[in-house]
This record gives sequence, C-alpha cells and structure tokens, in this order.
Amino acid sequence: MKSKDKYSLFLVFGLLALLAACAPASVTPPSATTSTATASPTLLEPSPTTSPVSPTPLATLSATLLPSATPNLSLRFAVIGDFGEGNQAEADVATLVHSWSPDIILTVGDNNYPSGKTSTIDANIGQYYHDFIFPYTGTFGPGAPENRFFPTLGNHDWYTPGAQPYLEYFSLPGNERYYDFVRGPVHFFALDSDENEPDGVGSTSVQAAWLRQGLAASSSSWNIVYFHYPPYSSGMHGSTTWMRWPFAAWGADAVLAGHDHTYERLMVDGIPYFVNGLGGGGIYNFVAILPESKFRYNANYGAMLGSASERELRFEFTSRTGELIDQYEIRKP
Repeated sequence: MKSKDKYSLFLVFGLLALLAACAPASVTPPSATTSTATASPTLLEPSPTTSPVSPTPLATLSATLLPSATPNLSLRFAVIGDFGEGNQAEADVATLVHSWSPDIILTVGDNNYPSGKTSTIDANIGQYYHDFIFPYTGTFGPGAPENRFFPTLGNHDWYTPGAQPYLEYFSLPGNERYYDFVRGPVHFFALDSDENEPDGVGSTSVQAAWLRQGLAASSSSWNIVYFHYPPYSSGMHGSTTWMRWPFAAWGADAVLAGHDHTYERLMVDGIPYFVNGLGGGGIYNFVAILPESKFRYNANYGAMLGSASERELRFEFTSRTGELIDQYEIRKP
C-alpha cells in the first residue's frame, strides 16, 4: 500500500475513534427494588395466612401516607406481658424497656410465675422494675418517687388465693384489681379478665359497667384498655370469648392483652387489638389463624413501646435484640 493511502486510512480510523469517544454513553436502568410504601393511602400488610417474622411496613388509618417523622409525641409507655419468670429473657426485655426511658410501664398480666407467691414476687418484678414502682419496699434498690408501674392481673397471679401477694406488693388506684388513670393525652383502663374477679368478667358484669361509664365520661384524646386474657388470639390458648366486650362501641381506641406467649396485631370493629406475651415466659406457636389477624411474630422475646400526642397514637413491637418488628399508628384528622 502506498504511504499516502496509509496516511488517509489512518485519518479515517482516527476520526471514527474521536466520534465514538464523544458519543453519549448508554445508561443501564437500575435494578428493580421492593418499595416499603405504595401509592395507596395505606401500606400493604402481610397476608393473614402467613406468620412473618421480619419487620413490616408502617400501617395507618389516616387518609394519607404518614410523614417520615412524627413530632410532639408527648407520652411514651412500655407494655410487657407474661414476663415474671426471673430468667435471662426477662432481664433482656427489661434492659430493652429501660433503654427507651418510658414515662410509665403497663403490664398485661402474669407478673409473677409460677403461682403468684409472696416468696417470688420481688425477684420476678422488683429485681427488674423497682425504679418504676412506688412505694417500693423490696430489696433490689430504690423505688420511684411516684408510681410509674401499672400492672394487670393474670391467671398466674391469681394462683395464690385472692391474688393477695400482688395486691399487697403494689399500690394502685381504685380497688387495685381494675382501675383507670390519665397520663398526658391517654386515658388508661386496666381490667381484671380472670374468672376469679369478684365483680365479674362478662360484658354485662359490674366491672364492664364501670368501664362503659368510664369510657363514656373520658375527655382524653385516646382511650386504651388493657388486661390479660385476649378476646382474639391465633396462639396456643386462643381467643377468650368472655372478654369480647364491645370496646370500640364504648369508646376504646386500642385493646392490649397477653396470655398467649406471642405477638399479634388484629383489627376488630375498626380498632387494633394486640396480643403481647413475649416478656419472658416460654414462647408459643400459632395454631388457628383468625381472619382478624394482620401480623404475627414469635421468633424472639420483646416488648411494645407506645407513643401518644393529642392527634397521634403509635405502637411498636421490638425484639430483645433491638429489631423493630411491627409498627402501627392511628392519626386523628
């Protein structure tokens, strides 16, 4: 080939290389990911036929998706259930609860295994929560300057006749078996759901009439009812039909219970019902899944943290390892 032809060919290849370098690079579309939110007003929840053990998206009753942060939650309350074993699981859950620095602690029963005796009550309760109890007369350190521990009776607390150790250990409002109190924007109603309750446990009982009147008279932004036996549960013990009172119709915004050693969130009559029994007792399996069930968990121990403002009420369940398992929020218009 002549040198002139070689030079022309070199120019052509050089020009083509220059054009290729200046051309826009192709863009590869990002790989698809699963979003935690949808375009609809509420976030998707697990199918009631499954038992998820990983965190689920935030659910809401509001007409729009929740903001990423909820300001001005003026009250923080922990909820523990079926916890009084005095074991490592209870100690871990107590550490978790203390890390939240809640204003108050609620319990949904079975505070003192195995039989509610005086000889075990301080080791099962005061050892872990003495700094929330007033007056505290046990041996594990100073108590609180005012009472911030509000338990309810479980069947194991009643195994000692009259639940006397429980009634002597705590100083609670009302008759101490069932009572109410107000903290911040929330009116709490603690019930005794055990069959030994002298004022009855049916929806037409003396106790139920007291609750109905109290809910009707409440002027708080939120009304929360809590007790031991769950009206609805997919766990080993199952539902307790005598506690299926018309809580929503009477004015309750949420119902908390224990007894089954699981965590479950259900929707009944438009309000959330929670089973929260993973405080320390042996963990149960789910047995017959109810149609009302929206979320279930039994992979580890844990506790609930509630937060409330005048317009917002939030519930979170966290495992003892610090993993947020479930979150649910209600917002007023």
